[in-house]
Amino acid sequence: MIVVLLSLWRLKNNFLLRFQNLKSGAYMQAGIIGLGLIGGSLGLALRESKMFKRIFGFDNKPLHAQQALSLGVVDECISLKEIEECDVIFVSIPMSSVVDTINGFCNLLPTQTIIDLSSAKSFIKDNIKDSVRKNYVGAHPMNGTEYSGPKAAQRDLFKDKILILTDTEDSGEFQVSFAKEIFVNLGMRIVKMDSKNHDEHVAYISHLPHIISFALANTVLVQESPENILALVGGGFKSMSRLANSHPITWRDIFRFNKKHLMNAIVEFEGNLSFAKNLIENENYDELEKWMKKANGLRDFM
Repeated sequence: MIVVLLSLWRLKNNFLLRFQNLKSGAYMQAGIIGLGLIGGSLGLALRESKMFKRIFGFDNKPLHAQQALSLGVVDECISLKEIEECDVIFVSIPMSSVVDTINGFCNLLPTQTIIDLSSAKSFIKDNIKDSVRKNYVGAHPMNGTEYSGPKAAQRDLFKDKILILTDTEDSGEFQVSFAKEIFVNLGMRIVKMDSKNHDEHVAYISHLPHIISFALANTVLVQESPENILALVGGGFKSMSRLANSHPITWRDIFRFNKKHLMNAIVEFEGNLSFAKNLIENENYDELEKWMKKANGLRDFM
């Protein structure tokens, strides 16, 4: 009994010490796996916050690693095995590799934290090992651009944006508190949500707009003379097609791992598009106007 109490006391003191270190930035080390737009922007933001003594990075593309170093995104690029020793590990890679990467951590301490930044969460929640579950925190920063790679990184990408934390009741208390501390220091607003609701909501507000943008771009590109059409491009097309420049591998994985909710969103969108098509086809322009006025109501929520 005495041995157990002593172990708990030491563990509690270790937690407190790590929080003190977080405040001072004296000893804490952060590791970022994936140095693209999100991972690179995170590295710049963490460096500016001075929350960590050292920021390490890993990217399986040598060019990305080299660019991240030259841009000051991280202090040093190291191996995945060395990343595993960091106090906090951020995972910002295509979703097809997330579960295997997290499950590959074998020697985590009770106070280490893994923060996954993927855009869909249910698959990850259902497939990570029990041995790493308490160390794991699911987080989705609601930000981004259509650009990719370390050169697209922005140090203020996270500021004043929303961060969704998912299934926090299954994560360690220390890990959740640590994650909150980090993102609040980056100027983010925290929202908690279970992974099912998260995936359903982001299918409509993030994933559907991207698939529509890809479809719009391809619709124009298959025309007989797309260059003649694009010569007339105005602000409306540019705004709607901007997302079509997003990284295909990243979004292939997001669509794959949030298939169910995205399919539901696509079906509902197709229903609205067909409804408008029928109104125009039948020259029912009064109803079309009512339909568009209803859509104007969206601005009341934004």
